[in-house]
Amino acid sequence: MCGLTGFLNAAQDQTADQMRAVVSAMAETIHHRGPDDTGVWCDPSVGIALGFKRLSIVDLSEAGHQPMTSSCGRFVIAYNGEIYNHGELRNELISKGHSFRGHSDTETLVESFAQWGIAATIQRCIGMFAFAVWDTKEQTLTLGRDRLGKKPLYFWHSGSLVLFGSETKTLRAHSAFNATIDRQMVGEFLKHSYLPTGSIYNGVVCTQPGTLTTISLGDSQFWSGRRFADVKRFWSLRPIIKSNLGNPFRGTYEQAIDQLDELLTDAVGSRMLADVPLGAFLSGGIDSSLVVALMQKQSSRPVKTFTIGFEEESYNEAPFAERVAKHLKTEHTELYVTAQQARDVIPLLPKLFDEPFADSSQIPTYLVSQLARQRVTVALSGDGGDELFCGYRRYFEPLEGFFRNQTNHGNGSTGGLVSRIAAVSRAMPSPLRHLAQTLMERASKWPVGSASKKLAMAAALFDDAGPHYRYLRNLSHWQTEDAEALGVPISDTKALATDLSRWLDQTVTMPSQYQEIWQMYDTLNYLPGDILTKVDRASMGVSLEARTPLLDHRVVEFAWTLPQEFKVHNGQGKRILRDLLARYVPRELFERPKTGFGVPIDSWLRGPLRDWAEDLLDESRLKREGFLNPAPIRQKWSEHLKGQANWQYHLWDVLMFQAWLAEYDRPLHSRSAAD
Repeated sequence: MCGLTGFLNAAQDQTADQMRAVVSAMAETIHHRGPDDTGVWCDPSVGIALGFKRLSIVDLSEAGHQPMTSSCGRFVIAYNGEIYNHGELRNELISKGHSFRGHSDTETLVESFAQWGIAATIQRCIGMFAFAVWDTKEQTLTLGRDRLGKKPLYFWHSGSLVLFGSETKTLRAHSAFNATIDRQMVGEFLKHSYLPTGSIYNGVVCTQPGTLTTISLGDSQFWSGRRFADVKRFWSLRPIIKSNLGNPFRGTYEQAIDQLDELLTDAVGSRMLADVPLGAFLSGGIDSSLVVALMQKQSSRPVKTFTIGFEEESYNEAPFAERVAKHLKTEHTELYVTAQQARDVIPLLPKLFDEPFADSSQIPTYLVSQLARQRVTVALSGDGGDELFCGYRRYFEPLEGFFRNQTNHGNGSTGGLVSRIAAVSRAMPSPLRHLAQTLMERASKWPVGSASKKLAMAAALFDDAGPHYRYLRNLSHWQTEDAEALGVPISDTKALATDLSRWLDQTVTMPSQYQEIWQMYDTLNYLPGDILTKVDRASMGVSLEARTPLLDHRVVEFAWTLPQEFKVHNGQGKRILRDLLARYVPRELFERPKTGFGVPIDSWLRGPLRDWAEDLLDESRLKREGFLNPAPIRQKWSEHLKGQANWQYHLWDVLMFQAWLAEYDRPLHSRSAAD
C-alpha cells in the first residue's frame, strides 16, 4: 500500500532536475501513505514524471522499489494496492519466458502489461489498485482504478499540463494547480456528507472505479480541451447485476452457503499474504467476525485482532468483540478510549481526509487503525457486507412491510398505529399528503428510534413520489429545498431516484426489488464515496494497509446471483452471512441489533466542542468566506444548543466543510453566496 503522484507536461519545458524537484515535492505531501521508501522517475524529452511513496508489504527489498520499469523498457509504473493472484500470473509469465528480479506484485503487474497489454492484464487481476503507467512506445499515460473503488486516484488538466495523484493534496503541491472550489460539489457534500461523484475542486476528476483513463501525448484535441481523456470501463456492476438477476443461482440454500464459504475462504486467505505483520479489525458484528473466523481457520497461530471501546455504553462494541475473540482464540487487543482522546482526532481530520468528509465514524475508524498499526502493518476489515447482503436497516424501514411488522410488538403499540396509517396512505387526498409532508419535516429533528420518528416514517408513505425518492431523501442531510437558503446548488434527488433506467432495466413490483435497487445504488455511490474513502484515509493516515475480502469482485458477482430470500428472512438482512458465520461462531455471540460505529457528536456539540463549533459557525466568518449563508445554519445551531432538535448530522457536515476550509483557506476564497 502506497501513494503515487506525477504529471505530464506536453510543453516539455523543464529539465530533468526541475521535474524531479517538482514531483518529489508532490510525493512528499503523501508521506503518510508510504513512509518506507521514496521513488522518482522522469523523462524530460516527453515531459512525464512519476513520484512514489512506498509502504513495504510484499518484497521489502530494493527489488520492490517504484516507479518500476518493465524488463523490456516499454512500461513504467507507479502503483498503489495489492494484486492477490499475482503468483498465478507470475507462473504463467515464467512459462512464457519472463524472468524476475524480486517477488513483488508490482513487478508481476508491469511484466504482465508487457505480455498482454494493460486492459487484458487488469481483467485477469484480483485485488485493489490505483496506478499510473507510462507507455514509452505509444507515449500514453494510463490511470487505472480497481473495480469497487477501494483505492483513490485523481487528475487535473489545464492547457499543456496533467497532474495526478492518490490524494488531491499532491495536486495542490504543484504551482500550476488552480485551486478553486466547485460550488455544486459543496452542495453535494452537504447533502450526502461525502463527495459522491468527484472532487471539491473545479476541474479535478476522480477516476471512476473499474475504468482505465488514457491520455495520449499526441492527442491535440485533448490538449486543446475539445475532448476528454479516453475512458474505458473494464468492469461494471450494472450489467453484472442485470445478467445475474436474469440467471440466478439455481442450487439449494445450503449449496449457496457452501459456495459462499469457499469463495470467502479463498478471498480471505489470499489477503493474508504479506511479508509484514498482519491482523484484523473486530467489532463483534457479523461481517468482521466472519472475516476473522475465516482467517483463524487458515492460520496456524492466533490471529491478531483489534477493537476500541468507548465509555458511552450505546457506542461501545468492545464487549461483543471480546466474546467473539475468546471463542475464536485470537490474540486480541482492545483499547478503551476516552471522549477526550476521540475529540483529539478532530483537528487532524481536514488534512487526513484531504477533502471535506463528514461521516463521524471517521473518528473511531482512525482510532482503531492507530491501535492496529502499533502491532501490524496490514489489517483485514469486514466492509461491504451490508451493501451486498442487504444489511442496512434502511433497506427495510421505507417499506410498508416494515410498518406491518410493527404490529407484532403488542396491541396498542406505536407499531400498530403506524401500520394502520400505512394501510390507508394510498387513499389519502393531496391536502393530507401535504400535512404528512409537514410532519415528516418536523420529525427530522426528533431522536432516531423514537415512537414519533416511526410515525413520521409511516407518514412518508403519503408521499406519492415513490419509494426510491423517499429512500434517497432519507439518506440525505441538507435537502434540495435547503439550497436557496444555504446559497449553494443541491441537485434534485427525485430525478435521479425515479429514473429506474439508471439502475435496473425491469419493472419493479416487489419490495425485494426495491431493496436490490437500493443495494446497487449504495454499492455504486455510498460504498466508494463514503465507506471506502473513510477506510482508505483513516488507515493510510497511520501507514496501515486495510484489505476488504468481502469486496473481492468474485464475491460481489456471486452475491448478485443469489435470490433475495437468501439474503433477507423475517424482515432481517444478511441471512446467508449469519448462517455461514454460525458454522464458526455460536449465534448468541453475534445475533443482536445492528449498531453503528459512531461517536456522540450531538452531546459533544452541546458540551466540549461548543466553543470550537461556535468559532467555525460564526455568522461574520460565514459571510466573509462567502460559501454558505449563515441564517439556516445559525438557526439549526441555536435549536441544537437549546435541545429543541438534534441537528448533529447537518451541523457536522457544515463543521467539517468549515474545518477543511480553514486548513486550505488562503487560495480557496469564493464569491459571496449572495452573488
